[in-house]
Amino acid sequence: MNIPVPPSSNLHHLPAEQISFHRTELSVILSLYGRFVAAGEWRDYGISCLRDVAVFSVFRRTAENPMYRIEKRPKMRDKQGMYAVVGMDGQILRRGHDLKTVLRVLERKLIRAVE
Repeated sequence: MNIPVPPSSNLHHLPAEQISFHRTELSVILSLYGRFVAAGEWRDYGISCLRDVAVFSVFRRTAENPMYRIEKRPKMRDKQGMYAVVGMDGQILRRGHDLKTVLRVLERKLIRAVE
């Protein structure tokens, strides 16, 4: 038996919508992460899904502050681009509309001279 629920003018009891990474975005990020792990540079990661931003944090060691944060801010879509790579000191290293293009700033750090 379905009991109708009267509409409420107070919607504060509903959970706030969260921003998260889509499967295709995570695939691109985890591919890069795997290459850095194989090179011995990165050891751990964390994902945060908040109201305004989704963050993929990369750590050299678990107990440290993140080396890099890959952020998705949909509100910035029409301005500077919704993807950003932020360094350890909070400086934005790259911002743009295409995730793969933004992540190139990190890929350059993976390329080393072979002896």
